Amino acid sequence: MGEFSVWHWLIVIAVFVVLFGSAKLPQAARSLGRSMRIFKSETKGLMTDGDDSAEVTMSVQQMREEAARLRQEAAGLEQQAPRPQELKTPDAARQGD
Repeated sequence: MGEFSVWHWLIVIAVFVVLFGSAKLPQAARSLGRSMRIFKSETKGLMTDGDDSAEVTMSVQQMREEAARLRQEAAGLEQQAPRPQELKTPDAARQGD
């Protein structure tokens, strides 16, 4: 009683053909397949979401280390750079000639 027989399936298919037309059915099947693929990839992404958080934490730590290294490098460059008062402007260079 609760199962569909072959005749039930034929009636369901006939109703779909009448409602959507035979040209729209392949397009509807492709859309359904794409939707199922997207749904599957999203659910897989949700399941592996906990694993990605360790990678994100690691990459944040790496970014912090890189920022600290760049700060040290910038401090070293500041010490080597000439002071603004030591720089000659083009007007001052012409006056000195």
